[in-house]
Amino acid sequence: MPQQHWEAIWHKGTKGERQFLQQIGCCFPACKFIIMSFEILTSILSFLGGLGMFIYGMNLMADGLQQSAGSKTRKLLAMLTNNRLVGVLIGALITAIIQSSSATTVMVVGFVNAQIMNLGQAIGVIMGANIGTTMTGWIVSMSEWGKLFKPEMIAPVLIFTGTAIMLFTKKERVKQISTVLVGFGILFVGLSIMSGAIEPYSEEPIFYDAFTIIGSNPLYGLLVGTVVTAVIQSSSASMGILQTLAFAGVVNWGAAAFIALGQNIGTCATALLSCIGASKNAKRAAVLHLMFNILGSVIVGTVVYIYFMMNPAVASSQVTGTQLAIFHTSFNVITTILLFPFANWMVKLSEQIIPEDDEEDTRLVKLDDRLLQSPGFALAAVKQEVTKMGELCLDNIAYSRDALVNHENILELEDNERMINTYQKELTDFLTELDASALTEREQMQLKHALMIISDLERISDHCFSIAWEAQNVQHGTELSHLAVVDLETISSQCYKTLKYTLRLRDTKDLNIMDKVLKHETKVDAMEHSMRESCIQRMAEGSCQVQTGLLFLDAISNYERIADHAELIAQYIEEEERNQPGEAFSFAVEASPAI
Repeated sequence: MPQQHWEAIWHKGTKGERQFLQQIGCCFPACKFIIMSFEILTSILSFLGGLGMFIYGMNLMADGLQQSAGSKTRKLLAMLTNNRLVGVLIGALITAIIQSSSATTVMVVGFVNAQIMNLGQAIGVIMGANIGTTMTGWIVSMSEWGKLFKPEMIAPVLIFTGTAIMLFTKKERVKQISTVLVGFGILFVGLSIMSGAIEPYSEEPIFYDAFTIIGSNPLYGLLVGTVVTAVIQSSSASMGILQTLAFAGVVNWGAAAFIALGQNIGTCATALLSCIGASKNAKRAAVLHLMFNILGSVIVGTVVYIYFMMNPAVASSQVTGTQLAIFHTSFNVITTILLFPFANWMVKLSEQIIPEDDEEDTRLVKLDDRLLQSPGFALAAVKQEVTKMGELCLDNIAYSRDALVNHENILELEDNERMINTYQKELTDFLTELDASALTEREQMQLKHALMIISDLERISDHCFSIAWEAQNVQHGTELSHLAVVDLETISSQCYKTLKYTLRLRDTKDLNIMDKVLKHETKVDAMEHSMRESCIQRMAEGSCQVQTGLLFLDAISNYERIADHAELIAQYIEEEERNQPGEAFSFAVEASPAI
């Protein structure tokens, strides 16, 4: 408690208050120190609590935005080409939506590690992410734009509106909007608490002295901004803290500018940590992020330092939250413009910093746990791996026919079977780790179907392996008749086409292909029935050996089941495209009907 407060109690307080001060006597200085320490501790705890609410509100708002606009952000990402300018724009838009450059960069590291994105594309997204993250600064600075935008005014309205929508609506899309509003409101509540905790001490010399010292040396500002941002792992949150101090009028330009530059360096910590244990290219993506931010901070910092040296009055003047938002945005836009032409050089430099070695990426499934932070993107990334799994199944259908007819490609089929089993296990484990609550209703359906498709593809491979296994175990010298070979080639070909068109339907989403899937699956059913009748008749007449006949019957039965699984996969895709979820979804791994 300031000295003047104690004097006021002594001179203007009640008789009881003065008697209390007399009774504590010589203990008065110690009591004053204890009470002042308690007040300071209370203010610090209030500030930390406000910071916690600010970060929670920001994350809640980001989650709501990501859920409501998740499909759009993935469509934006799908537009990525080698056009780096498009990458910059997409990176800025995605980061503005999910409100976190760290999350975007970690996602980029994950995509590069999963070989979904190359470094040329990654650097464009990273540049754009630095621009998109400045959106939070503008949101925070709104409290300076008028009484209507003060946290005390806007927070209750946002929280009440969001809660009311959440309680009285059943539509998923509207509930996502309510999450955004509540998160927005909590963000402002946290901002208000932080400002309230600082305001009583805004005139204390400690702030003036601290920021004077920081402003006296650019390295101090860079260090403070880097460390604080690295610790809380959010440049948006650290900028919010700096803006809160600016609202109290305790920050000068000399310190604020370099702290803001340091924040851009500190935000790289998240990506650097996320690349531990990743591939060489993923590490290079994290290094690109660090390199870009350091170069930008050095270039802009040098210019700002020279300007402050020539205009010391500006350096010592107070900065506002809105001015910080303008500076933050300008810095990132200017840095992107300056370094954009040197992007290829930066990619080559990252390859020199993280040199290639003789170790190859031996991972079969090119997925990365970092993608789990953005479930919608993770679900989209799985699609590529399931496609590879489907192609292996196609090969196995052809190999199973070769194993039956001329005992060839058996080892190739066995290798594919092992890989498909690995795909099934790793993809299922990955998908079950996804936070389904962060997905839209349509994406939840896709998640359920993805698990079932993976199971169906694994069963298709099992049937192919069963055919090859039976072919190996048949007694030596037992040969299939010419008629049996023709029948097996015919039904396996129709089976192959059923799965081929199913995979094409899954890739193109063209529902007209569904007719071809059904056409070939129906042919397989009819063939299996007629071939079975003919084979049984030949066995009864003695024109076909029993062992050969049983091998034939087992093979056509397996092919019929393969076609059934292919049709099931096509039905899942058709249901997704017609967007008719039907029953509530269960996210346990559900097995397809036993076939």
